[in-house]
Amino acid sequence: MTREYLKKAARTSTDDAGDVSATVQEILSEIEAGGEEAARAYAAKFDKYEGNIVLTRDEIEAATAKVPEKLKDDIRYAHDNVRRFAEAQKKTIADFEYEISPGLIAGQKAMPVNAAGCYAPGGRYAHIASAMMTVTTAKVAGCGHIAACSPPRPGSAGEGGVHPAIIYTADLCGADQILALGGVQGIAAMAFGLFGLPKADILVGPGNQFVAEAKRILFGRVGIDMFAGPTDSLILADETADAEIVAVDLVSQAEHGYNSPVWLATTDRALAETVMARVPELIADLPELNGKNAEAAWRDYAEVILCSDREEVATVSDEIAPEHLTVMADDLDWWLDRLTCYGSLFLGEETTVSYGDKASGTNHVLPTSGAARYTGGLSVHKYMKLVTWQRMTREGSKRVAEATSRISRLEGMEGHARAADVRLAKYFPGENFDLSAAD
Repeated sequence: MTREYLKKAARTSTDDAGDVSATVQEILSEIEAGGEEAARAYAAKFDKYEGNIVLTRDEIEAATAKVPEKLKDDIRYAHDNVRRFAEAQKKTIADFEYEISPGLIAGQKAMPVNAAGCYAPGGRYAHIASAMMTVTTAKVAGCGHIAACSPPRPGSAGEGGVHPAIIYTADLCGADQILALGGVQGIAAMAFGLFGLPKADILVGPGNQFVAEAKRILFGRVGIDMFAGPTDSLILADETADAEIVAVDLVSQAEHGYNSPVWLATTDRALAETVMARVPELIADLPELNGKNAEAAWRDYAEVILCSDREEVATVSDEIAPEHLTVMADDLDWWLDRLTCYGSLFLGEETTVSYGDKASGTNHVLPTSGAARYTGGLSVHKYMKLVTWQRMTREGSKRVAEATSRISRLEGMEGHARAADVRLAKYFPGENFDLSAAD
C-alpha cells in the first residue's frame, strides 16, 4: 500500500496555539480572588460591555421578540432532533444490580451532575447550535442547574448583551440562567459560582484558545467535556464521489478558522485534481471574513492524499483521527465497520458535516487534534456519573473477608486486613481462619 501527497500541509493546527497558559492563569486567579467585580472588569476590558451580566426574564423575552419566526421554527426543529437523540443515548445506560456470588450483591447507578456550565461562542459567528448542543444534552441528562454563557456584543448594554438567537436558543433548550459574559471570565464565573450561580460540576462547549486553556487549567477542580483545538474535517472518497460536493464540503469546514485543517484522502487521482482546482474558486466566492479563514486554512493546513486502495484510505483516516469524517464511496457498510477513530461519521453524500453541526441531532461538540483516538464527543453521558454500590449477607461476606485480609497483608496494608478480620471474628466466632499473607 502506498500514499502520495498531492497537497501537503505547511503547518499543523498546533503551530499557532502559542503559550496562552500564563495569561489565562493570571485572569483565573484574579477573578477567583476578586469575584464578580473582577469578572465585570474583564468584560469591560475585552468585550467593551458594562451591561447586565445575568439576563433577566424581561431581557430574555425582549431578545426572543427579535428572532424571526422562521428562524425560531428552524431552531425548534433542530432542538427536537438533538433532544430525541440525547434521550435515546440516555436509554443506553441503565441502573442494575447483580449477585456476583451468593450473598454478594453489587450494582450501578447512573446519576447526573448537579450543575453544568455551557459555553456558546459568539465572536466571529453567532453559535446558535453550540448553545443548543450543550444545554439540551445537559437538560436531558437531568442536571439540577444549567448555566449558559456567551460573549456580549460591544455596545449592547441594556439589550441583553448576547446575540438574540443565542438567548432564545439557550432559554428554549432549558438553561436556568443565561450570562452575558465571554472568554476566560465567562468560564471562571461558572466554575467559581459567581453571579448567584452554583459552582459548576462540569464545563462544556467550544471556544477559542483562551476558553480551551481555561477549561484545561480548571480540569480536576471541575469536569470538562474535552480538550479542544481548532475544528478539523476529513473526507474519504473514491471514483464514485461527486467532485463538486467534495470541494464544497471541504470549503464549508475550512471557513471555521484560519487554522482549521481539512483533508481529502482518495483512491482517484482525477477526483483529487478536480477538487484541488475547484476549492480556490469556491473560496473566492465566499463573504470576505469566511473567505479569509477558508483561504488560509486551505493554503496552510489542508492536505490531499492519493492512496492505492480503500484499506490505505482507512489507515490514513485512523492515523488522522479527525473530528469530522465523511465517506463518499461505495459500500458504506464496509467503511462503517472498518473505521475506528473519528468524532462523528457522515456516510454518503446525502449527509454532510454541516447537518451534524446544526440540525440533524448528533452533537457537534467533538474531539479535535487527533483526540478521537481515545474519546468521543459531547453526549448526555458526559453529564452523568456511573457510580457503584454493594451490600452483602454475613455468609456472603465470609469469602470476601478472607481474600481481602490475605491480599491486604501481602500488600503491607495491615489496617485494611484488620477491617476484614474484625468482621470474621464477629460473624463467625469460633472458626479458625488462616489470614496470614501468602508466601
